Amino acid sequence: MKRTIFTLGLFVLAAGSLLSVPAYADTITLTLTNPVQVGSGSLGSSLDFDATVSAPGKNSGDVFLNSDSFNVDAPLTLDDDGFFFGFPLSLSPGQSFTGLLFTVFLPTNTPNAIFNGSFSILGGADGSAANDLADVTFQVNTVPETTTILMLGTGLPGLVAMIRRKRGATS
Repeated sequence: MKRTIFTLGLFVLAAGSLLSVPAYADTITLTLTNPVQVGSGSLGSSLDFDATVSAPGKNSGDVFLNSDSFNVDAPLTLDDDGFFFGFPLSLSPGQSFTGLLFTVFLPTNTPNAIFNGSFSILGGADGSAANDLADVTFQVNTVPETTTILMLGTGLPGLVAMIRRKRGATS
């Protein structure tokens, strides 16, 4: 009998502690303004990615935007200063913000290809939470610099004309 009461008491205590743990289910949405961008890799360039982050009005409280996580195909690099220095620390229910989220750098002589990446915002109910709140994917398509193609296109006929002149002079 005492064992049954003791077991029942432990069960009630365990159930009560589980029910008292606050569950955090508030969310945000993250949308890139232009998730597919084209850049020149022959001379090196950078591409800015703007985004809108929103907290639905049904959220029960503020959502803190504490950190980020990202991945991008090499040799591209990503600078997340836009998120850290431009985005708000938190969003109240129904609030949204639009601004520079990150910048992708294409080093000089980046090959012409399609490069993929992802960006996540981490946070939650307080300033120390690190829940995955929202994820987006993006793509960078590199193309040759138009001036490079133009120089190559105009240089080849000049080179051919110079070779013909030299051959004509030696005959």
